[in-house]
Formats: sequence, structure tokens, C-alpha cells
Amino acid sequence: MEEEESRCFLSRFRGEFPAALEKHTPLPMKPASPKICPEHLHGTSLDLGLRLLQDRGAPSVLGSLLCHAAVSELLESDLTMFHCQREEEEPLLLDSEAVLRVFVDALINAALRWQLSAPALPVQPQRLVSSHAIRNTRRKMEDKHVIVPHFSLLFGLHDGVQRSYLAVFDGHGGADAASFASLQLHVSLSRQKDLTSDPERAFKRAFKETDQMFHQKARRERLRSGSTAVAALIQGQRLLVAWLGDSQALLVRNGKEEEIMDPHKPDREDERQRVEALGGCVTFMGCWRVNGTYAVSRAFGDFDQKPFVSSEADVSSVELQGDEDFLLLACDGFFDSIKPCAVPGLVLEALRGGAQGSGQGQGSQEAALRVAQVLVSQAKDAGSSDNITVVLMFLRPPLEILQDSAPSV
Repeated sequence: MEEEESRCFLSRFRGEFPAALEKHTPLPMKPASPKICPEHLHGTSLDLGLRLLQDRGAPSVLGSLLCHAAVSELLESDLTMFHCQREEEEPLLLDSEAVLRVFVDALINAALRWQLSAPALPVQPQRLVSSHAIRNTRRKMEDKHVIVPHFSLLFGLHDGVQRSYLAVFDGHGGADAASFASLQLHVSLSRQKDLTSDPERAFKRAFKETDQMFHQKARRERLRSGSTAVAALIQGQRLLVAWLGDSQALLVRNGKEEEIMDPHKPDREDERQRVEALGGCVTFMGCWRVNGTYAVSRAFGDFDQKPFVSSEADVSSVELQGDEDFLLLACDGFFDSIKPCAVPGLVLEALRGGAQGSGQGQGSQEAALRVAQVLVSQAKDAGSSDNITVVLMFLRPPLEILQDSAPSV
């Protein structure tokens, strides 16, 4: 089925992009900034490629393979012609539009090669993912989220381990930190040499490296924002969750929620002690805040309050047994109004309501894709005025979850 979908997609894609872009043809997606640091090019290119392909209905396996091929070609190219003029002590930057045009051309060429001589797609079981995000009553949307169902394919990891990656970033003081982390954290994680042997250490180092890279960007562009983060990597049968701040992950097994992390809040006793040991303070100003400013004690960015606001991530690890229902990641805009113990019931209610009135299998599938939207609506109706983002990955088929929850006769 996916191979047939891939052939249809490639035909459509080649119809839209029959050849490399003409010199004056605008890019399909405009770069966020006119200049880009070479170290940030990998993540920025992947984001552009994945969005371009997903918007056109590319099957996820094919999209991952095409993006990997295109970004590999780009990073192996001579980029000196794209260097921007700079003063003596200014950092090296690239012309975003020019260098990303090379990436898009590489993507078009990869699609052509695949269409002319398409090898068999690798068999990759894909879990169903539902996601939804709203600005709500806030003036700006500062949340970002990332879904990479085929992490190993996207980054060309050939160790035989299947991986999926999910992340939610909740920005404050602007969206810059959240946007940057959403582009770069998974790229940094993919480069860690001990990803297979010591994934907890790899995850922590990836968080630290991402924060350091953002620090350089923030100093150069005078940015002051920060962002919490919660990221999950399913590596084989192992679930790893890493986090900074109060965005959370929730694992549900056999209809029961499991605590797999403890969010970083200033009033958490060990966090308060850490801040005070560094010479800072935790005070109540409508809510508990570090030095009277930030309502989280760990985050990307917030460099005016380092080291009190730490970028040292915590990581938890769970061996999956096969009886897990789903994994949910969400920002505090969700969890401040919905208690974790209510989540399993709300998900079941959404699945049951959507499955009624249509074919049971088809109905449960469609209902599963709408679950995150239902949860976001529930949080808003319960009084949340914050940005709300929910990402939910089903770890077993929604229909099976429904059947197991049905009362016995």
C-alpha cells in the first residue's frame, strides 16, 4: 500500500517540480531568517524538506528517505559561495535563501532518482500519532512540536534499531528558543555516538549542546526568550523521556496512567534547594518563581538567569512490555487544567464517540487522529487560557484499546 502511495506521490511531486528551481523562482517555503549559521543548516533543511513533503501528502517513510538523501548531498557540498560578508570578529553565516535553494534542488533530484529507479521501501511499522495545538487566548503562539516517526531513516542510522521521536516545546518571552530547539534537538541527538549504548547520557548531552548553540544565536541576535521541553525517543522496545521545565509526558498502560517524570518547578523541594545553593531564591509572586522572574526552574535559553534556570535535562527510561496504550506529551497549558488521572478516560471517551456511526475499524482510526484535538478542547473548556499543545502516540491499535476497555457481559 505504501509503495503504491509513494509512486502516486512521486508522480504528483515531479509534476509540480519537473526540474531544478529556476534562478528567480521563489522557494516553496520562505526561510525564517535571511542568514543561517552553518551548524544550524542540518536542522533547518530537514524542517523545510519534511514540511514541504508532508504538505503534499508524501508517505512518511519515503519523506524520511528523500530528506536524508537531500540533506546529505547539501552537507557534502562546497558552501563557501554562500558565505555572507562579515566584519573581522563576526561569526560565519550563510545566505539562507541561496543555500536552501540548493537543498530544495537536491530534494527534487532525489525524487527524480527514486521515480526512475525506486528500490523497495524498508518495512517500518508506524504507530498512529494524533497532535493538535492552539494559540488560545494568548497574543502569540509560542509552542512548537515535532514528530519524527522514522528517526533512524531520517538520519541514516544503520544499526538496525527502529526509532521514533516526539517533542513539545513551550516558549516564554517569545518563540525563538522553542523554535530553535524544535529544529536542532533531534539533530543533536542523532549525532551522539553513545545513542545506542547509553541513550540517557546521549539525550542529556543533546539538550546541553542545543542550549549552547542557542546561546550563541541569542547573543548574536540579542534574543531573550526561553522554552521548556519534553522529548521522547522510542528506541526498539525502550522508551526514553527527557525534559526541562514543566511540560510533561504521560504513559498509559492498560487504562492506567503511570508517572514517568517529575516536572521542574521552582517549588519542587530539590529544585528550590538547588537554586538557593547557587545564591538565588524562590519566591511566590502569583506563582512560585526563580528570583522573582521565571515560573520554571529549568529551560532552554533564559540566559539572564543562568545557572539558576538550568539547562541540565533529566531523563527517565521505561522498557515497553507491549501492554502500553499510548504516550502523551503536552505543555503546561494542558496539564494546568487537566489532571493526569483524567487523561485515560478522556481518550477512551474520544475514541468511543468517534467510532460510533461508522465502520468500527475505520471509525476508531479516524477518531484516534482527532483525540489530541478533543483533549485540547477539554483543556480550554476547563479554563486554560495558555497556548495548548498535545501530541499523543498510540502504542497499540486504538481498536484494541477500545475492545479491552469494553465491559464484560
